[in-house]
Amino acid sequence: NLKLETLSVAIVGGGYAGMAAAVTLAEQRVPVTVFEAAKTLGGRARRVEHRDTVLDNGLHILIGAYGETLRLMRLVGADPERCLLRLPLTWQVHERFRLRAPRLPAPLHLVAGLIAATGAPLSEKLSAVRFIWRMRRQNYALAQDVTVAALLDQHDQGWRMTRLMWHPLCVSALNTPPAAASAQVFLNVLRDTLDAGREASDLLLPRTDLSALFPDPAAAYVTARGGEVLTGQRVTGIDQEAGGTEGAFTVRHAGGERTFSHVICALPPYSAGAFLVGISALADTADAVERLAYQPIYSVYLCYPPQVRLPAPMLGFESTLLQWAFDRGALAGQHGLIGAVISAEGSHQELPQDELANLVHQELQQQMGPSPDPLWHRVIAEKRATFSCTPGLKRPESRTPLRNFFLAGDYVASDYPATLESAVRSGVACARLILKERD
Repeated sequence: NLKLETLSVAIVGGGYAGMAAAVTLAEQRVPVTVFEAAKTLGGRARRVEHRDTVLDNGLHILIGAYGETLRLMRLVGADPERCLLRLPLTWQVHERFRLRAPRLPAPLHLVAGLIAATGAPLSEKLSAVRFIWRMRRQNYALAQDVTVAALLDQHDQGWRMTRLMWHPLCVSALNTPPAAASAQVFLNVLRDTLDAGREASDLLLPRTDLSALFPDPAAAYVTARGGEVLTGQRVTGIDQEAGGTEGAFTVRHAGGERTFSHVICALPPYSAGAFLVGISALADTADAVERLAYQPIYSVYLCYPPQVRLPAPMLGFESTLLQWAFDRGALAGQHGLIGAVISAEGSHQELPQDELANLVHQELQQQMGPSPDPLWHRVIAEKRATFSCTPGLKRPESRTPLRNFFLAGDYVASDYPATLESAVRSGVACARLILKERD
């Protein structure tokens, strides 16, 4: 077993997974160094600036079931009650559909909300209730994974409920079109949000930028406990020490090179692969990472005059283009700023960004009524925002065949799709594996 004084951990990547690992280790006073190539922490959920306005490189929401994320936020001093707007489960598609769950125990809150929902016939709402009840009786487990579209078809889900609730929920949770998305992972999400404690299904909308939500206070927490968080330090190589201490690694970066007893690679999979292929013990892991496909998320920001606002902080749309829009004025005091999100693949990927922003503006007008032209726009395209969450997908494990080398990220093997919570859980899991070795 390793003694505390011989333990030193390099974490490559300062996103949510890497910072969750760093905080978990720093809490136990383990020496940790985070290397982040960018100047800003957060990875694919970080702060960006445009025209002196703070934006995010992706429009994310959290839910009450994000237990590890909320726990770590509290640990590092980012009070969720201050940083997040908590709303009871509300599914609102503008002027088409509205579901608001009452304050009842789960899953009765969802059943009551479905029955009272507006915008779908009673027969379809009852069919949705029967579907939830059947899935609950079989513990949300399938004998064989299929696509979400196939599962909904098998259980006779009506056209309106499918279009207005199930399909948008699938795309929001898995960032994969229902015709290609894993039904088992989708059911895992339903199990742990809609059928857990009532508050698990609450929507938590960020009131601050995504770097300030967790990565920045996490960095302050780590450094206060003797760790290092190095931004603007791209790692160029990770080598296993030859003839040295078993399991030791040399990490080469822009500022030189250093040796560590453990490495947690917390890069996105398409970046992690470059380090895996050079280590023979990680050949199978590298192959699993290489086989992953990806789905995009486009975030379209439109800055209107300050009086322009949405009827709700978060609003869904029955649209061929955008799925959700967020009123950043209501959430973060950025009055007139509307953020629209387009999840998963589609024809929008072929459009020039100016044309895409104009189409989003037009769709908002069609849905909401006339509005002035935007003062400016910004389109942020994360073309590999998440892995494509397909049936039976084999994902790499956090513990690799190479001793003392771990993978953290929203793509590693778990019950869940690529979310902030799955990233955080993976980082915590890696840190706990190291701590268990030490004890």
